[in-house]
Amino acid sequence: MSEAASTRVALAKSTTTTQSTRRSPASASGTTALLPSLVPLLHEWLPRQRWFAGKGQPVTGFSLVAATEILPLDASAAGPGLLHLLVRAHQPSRTPQSHEDCYQLLLGVRTTLPPRLAGARIGQVADGPLAGRTLYEGLHDPRVADLLLERFRNPGSLGHLTFEQAVPIPAGLPPRVLDTEQSNSSLVYGDAYILKIFRRVFPGINPDLELPLALGREGCRRVPAPVAWFEAETPEPLTLGVLQPFLRGAADGWQLALASLTAGRDFVPEAHALGRATAEVHTALAAALPTPALAQERTGHLVAGMIERLESAAQAVPALVPYVPGLRTAFDAVAALGRTGKGWAAQRIHGDLHLGQTLRGPDGFWSLIDFEGEPARPLHERRSPQPPVRDVAGMLRSFDYAARSHRPWNPEWAARCRAAYCEGYARAAGTDPRGEPELLRAHETDKAVYEVLYEARHRPDWLPVPMAAIHRLAGTPV
Repeated sequence: MSEAASTRVALAKSTTTTQSTRRSPASASGTTALLPSLVPLLHEWLPRQRWFAGKGQPVTGFSLVAATEILPLDASAAGPGLLHLLVRAHQPSRTPQSHEDCYQLLLGVRTTLPPRLAGARIGQVADGPLAGRTLYEGLHDPRVADLLLERFRNPGSLGHLTFEQAVPIPAGLPPRVLDTEQSNSSLVYGDAYILKIFRRVFPGINPDLELPLALGREGCRRVPAPVAWFEAETPEPLTLGVLQPFLRGAADGWQLALASLTAGRDFVPEAHALGRATAEVHTALAAALPTPALAQERTGHLVAGMIERLESAAQAVPALVPYVPGLRTAFDAVAALGRTGKGWAAQRIHGDLHLGQTLRGPDGFWSLIDFEGEPARPLHERRSPQPPVRDVAGMLRSFDYAARSHRPWNPEWAARCRAAYCEGYARAAGTDPRGEPELLRAHETDKAVYEVLYEARHRPDWLPVPMAAIHRLAGTPV
């Protein structure tokens, strides 16, 4: 029997045996001993993962939110088991909103780990229900990846998990892991579908499922519509992963921009087309979901958040301090307009738009991806309606980043791209984002402040890139 066939057989067995297996670590008695036995391994392994949000801060403990055996651990002495865990990491030194982040773990369990999976090894469990077995990152095991696809092909509930399907999915698609993401993990199946696994999960529907579903209902082709997804039924539902069409042959917008700079080519047509694509997505989102007005009270709340982020960043990055008064003027201008009764449209947006969140197909058609929003922000904030100009500001900053990351710096390239992007947006939306200069400047300033804090913490060598924008936005000549 082939590995794929044996996996499907084990899957069928797991549907009826998961709840009754006497030695099941996901049973009530097994769960009590499971997490303590894994804690030594998790303390060592979890903080090293790219998607772990609390790097640099001590983990004082873990608590188990939910445990489900997707493949029973004793279904075969030779084959793998797959254990799905939702684990809360306790880090009291972090902010109150994030000191107990919940992480999704898909842990493979084998008696003996094959050499091809050596790089995925987490360690050997010393005691508890998995004593003597080897724990590893399950997504790197093709048999485990096959199993996940089978779950989507045969939707339903399993323990705390619920698998949903929008359209039929073919069998036998070979899996491969993508190693490019930072905050999530992805599997590609046969260059036909891509499965994004959310690692840090939050109560409520994830925008990366909610918004593509809404856009699909509106017939918007700019965003791949979800094919399937899975969730956890804890006290509140958690979105765990989304399966979408894989845009085979598509090129990343960031890489295309850098290639253009390196070759000395213009990027104006691409920027114009990107502006059009963004406007089409915004128009569809406005048609699909509520569009409350950004009136005086909401404007005040928006500005207060920007000022708070500026002050917090200035405390963390001393180089920002001299520019605070100049940067404040951008926020004060919006607040002043709000007090006069000026209002703006608000709606659901992408929330973290930049060149790296775009793909151009071989036919030149641009798509937008990754609607999760900024992972560092609370989910309720990422799901709240905001001015669409915030997405525009993010893309304008991205053109500046591309130009600044190339040597020699080419400010004219960025200026042309920024103008073309806004013109393309205006052509499709009927309104030019530059027609609201105060709101655009405030959002671009807010984004640059975020970039300064991020680079100071994670990539100090990149700090001059957003600091150059800070010079400009604060009214200081570069």
